[in-house]
Amino acid sequence: MNRPLRLQLSGEAGGTDHYVQALSQLGACSFAGYAPEPDLTCDGLVLCGGGDLESTLFGQEDRGSNPPDRVRDRAELRLFDAFYQAGKPILGICRGMQVINVALGGDIIQDLPPSVRPFHVPREKEDQVHPIRAAEDSVLASLYGPVFPVNSWHHQAVGRLGEGLRAIAWAEGGFAEALEHQSRPILGVQFHPERLALYRRPDRVDGAPLLSYFLSLFPG
Repeated sequence: MNRPLRLQLSGEAGGTDHYVQALSQLGACSFAGYAPEPDLTCDGLVLCGGGDLESTLFGQEDRGSNPPDRVRDRAELRLFDAFYQAGKPILGICRGMQVINVALGGDIIQDLPPSVRPFHVPREKEDQVHPIRAAEDSVLASLYGPVFPVNSWHHQAVGRLGEGLRAIAWAEGGFAEALEHQSRPILGVQFHPERLALYRRPDRVDGAPLLSYFLSLFPG
């Protein structure tokens, strides 16, 4: 491809700067917005982090979810469907991974159990850091090895996997920390590679190789 990749980003109002900056450093051009309409002139989609999805979207009563943003929820499900039907690459980060799972018929663990919650919920507005285990045949293992430390800022997790998805990494509590589609260029991670790329520290991996891998999924 002779021009920079064009990515549509959906995130919280005023909350997409880190994503745009990290992707820009790798040569991608991002068009970010809150609950945007699908723009299929873009080469791919990035679904960013944020609040909890409405539980009725995955067939559950409220069991510990925070109040939803219904406008954003429905907009991002439309975005996913449009880019999925077009066969274009999709990356979901944190909430974005959960959107992918719900869009494909999966569900969400609405509140992590007390035994693992302290490892994932931030304290004093700073990411937690914890190890995850990657599947041997996964891109994560090829980039970072079988076990590696990531950042964390969430109280929910992916539950039953949606159609066509497989988990490729797991946290200490056994829930999925990353997933991929088995036949489409779709990747989801529960951690935040954009922050790992911009704010590098010796106690956690660099997120840039993972973002570079996503950009390598584009044809040409």
